[in-house]
Parts: sequence; C-alpha cells; structure tokens
Amino acid sequence: MNKEEQVMAGFWDLFNKKIWLDAFKMKKSLKDYKPSEIHCIEYIGRNIDSNVTKLAESFYMTRSAISKITKKLIEKDLIESYQKEGNKKEIYFRLTKKGKSINKIHEKLHNEFQERDKFVFEGITEEQLDIMIRFAENYNNHLDEEINKLGVDMKTEGYDKL
Repeated sequence: MNKEEQVMAGFWDLFNKKIWLDAFKMKKSLKDYKPSEIHCIEYIGRNIDSNVTKLAESFYMTRSAISKITKKLIEKDLIESYQKEGNKKEIYFRLTKKGKSINKIHEKLHNEFQERDKFVFEGITEEQLDIMIRFAENYNNHLDEEINKLGVDMKTEGYDKL
C-alpha cells in the first residue's frame, strides 16, 4: 500500500469508528429519532429562517426527502412551520420547546465527544493543524471539480438517490 492509500485507509477507518462510536452513544439518548431527524433539528436550531431548500442544500438531499423528514418532525412536535409577513409563498421552520430540548441533548453529546477526543488535538501543533486543514480543503475542492465534470448537482441529486 502506498502512502496515499495509507492516508485514505486511515481516514476511512477514523471516520467509520468515530461515526460508529458517536452513533452508539447517541442511540442511547436519542433512541426515538433517526439521525436525519436529529441533523435537521440541529440545522434548524442553528439557522434562522430554515426552509426545505436550505436544508436540502446543506444535506445534499432532494427537497422531496427533506419534506418527508420535516413533515415527520412536525408530527412529532419537534419543529413548527411559519411564514413571514408579506411572503406567503415560502415556508420556514423553527424548533418547538420539545425540539429545543432534543437539540440540547444532541449538543451535550457533541460536547462530550469533543471532550473525549480533545487529548488527541492537544499534541498537535498549529502548523500541523494548518496542514491538515489545507489537505481537507484541497481534497474537497478536487472532489467538487470531479463532481462538476459529471454535470451533476449534488444539491438536487442528493445522497438519497444513490
């Protein structure tokens, strides 16, 4: 295995383990909710005037898929829809009291995960972090270019269509 393959294999293992470990802990505290629902709640909690289009673009999902998720969240009394004065066409979302409570549990878990993993970053210099950030930016830009070559818009195609 060459060094590039070692880097990619290392990242693959790292992210799979992190996702598994985080999900394992989240399932205990948020067992009644799907990850897509929790992420929508988080996004709506952080972004004023969230709507289906913004959510779809953020999660690289179709508007149809997001509409289904937000409908379920409304049924579970986690979010509510509203319209702005003078714009009766666009529908926005905000968290309900129950949604804010779920979002706080989710934030608390993220803080626990950061605290759990903090020691790993304590041994890394600013220069090393800058190198990793540049690598991630460069690789993301490269992947964006490759996606553009396909003539596909991930924001309208969505992961849910894979």
